[in-house]
Amino acid sequence: MEHKTLALRRNLSWSLTGNGVYALTQWGMIVVLAKLGTPKMVGQFALALALTAPVIMFTNLNLQVVQATDARNHYRFQDYLSLRLITTTVALLLILGLVFVADHKLETAPIILLVGLAKAFEAVSDIFYGLLQKHERMDRVAKSMIFKGILSLSMLAIVIFFTNSLTWGLVSLAIVWAIVLFGYDTYSGAHVLKILPQTTDKVIPLDSTKPAYLLRPTWAPHILARLAWLALPLGVVMALISLNINIPRYFVEGYLGERELGIFAAIAYIMVAGQIAVTALGQSTSPRLATYYAAYDGVAFRTLLLKLLCIGALVGVSGVLIALIGGEQILTIFYGPEYAESADVLVWLMTAAGISYVSSILGYGMTAARYFQIQIPLYAFVGFICTMMCFLLVPTAGLQGAAMALLVAAAVQLCGSLAIVGYALHILRRFRC
Repeated sequence: MEHKTLALRRNLSWSLTGNGVYALTQWGMIVVLAKLGTPKMVGQFALALALTAPVIMFTNLNLQVVQATDARNHYRFQDYLSLRLITTTVALLLILGLVFVADHKLETAPIILLVGLAKAFEAVSDIFYGLLQKHERMDRVAKSMIFKGILSLSMLAIVIFFTNSLTWGLVSLAIVWAIVLFGYDTYSGAHVLKILPQTTDKVIPLDSTKPAYLLRPTWAPHILARLAWLALPLGVVMALISLNINIPRYFVEGYLGERELGIFAAIAYIMVAGQIAVTALGQSTSPRLATYYAAYDGVAFRTLLLKLLCIGALVGVSGVLIALIGGEQILTIFYGPEYAESADVLVWLMTAAGISYVSSILGYGMTAARYFQIQIPLYAFVGFICTMMCFLLVPTAGLQGAAMALLVAAAVQLCGSLAIVGYALHILRRFRC
């Protein structure tokens, strides 16, 4: 059976829809906690995310993108799945150790562990997303994200309403994500694998087309070690990106407490609205960008990337204008008056977000060009700048200082990303000559 990819516009449309619905439902969780709970409850949830996200992002090794941009088919899906199962197990053990080492309060510890468990199920789904993304079937990715988002928000709201317990709410969240993984994502993966050739330049083709066989992990240590080594720089990069985003939250929690962290995290989540479009653009076009670069077609690569950068910049400017005009009203409607008192923080955050949207597009360009290792020093330096700025600004300027630190870090990241992409294009031009 011949595999049919979707047109770029259809993939982009599905990606926008899926990411849009999912991001809105994730934001809806924050709104539910703010409306039905307390700022402290939002803060506990934000702290759990801030502590687990860098661990999960590192152990994920960004295999979804590595798989999606594997234009020359060096590895099979089974290799990516096997490695993800191993690294996810490592992530859960690290999170468990983190809880004990950090000596978190008894009230917060189960929340951190449950968020880690939910993220583990999400990490396995992510590998199936990478397979579908590679073969430009973003419709199936979008449907999974829509199912997961709506079910997650509904269950969390119901459980919080009846129990007023964040712990039980997160139990329901983990269950929903497990159901979507085993009930839909594995089916989508099997469907695509049955109609695709399972060959690489190093691996013998599979003889069976049974879904159960195609989804069976393969434990070939030398192959998994080579894949892990290839993806390790991106794992470090994603951990650094996550860490850089969360550094201000660590300082806010440390200097100002869980309540202020809840307010800051709720306001900061509005930044995700623009990230919906950026993520959709990056996911939909990454395989195409990778194909252009692998074919040494610098003109097509540059043209598509410039279009994406213009859209990212437009989204960023729109976000800043909305924050300036109606920021206080937005915070009052969705969160409440005590959140609206920090409307000035929203303006700073949306300015930082606008710059980061453009940087994210450049990040997809770097990854599509397979410039993995150079991203490590870039994001490490960005993290250093963010930490120094938080150290200087959070104790004196509070939440506004945390937002300003993110803005400075985003500007540094943009400059570094531009330099790397410019170098990648320069190398391409030299090769063509």
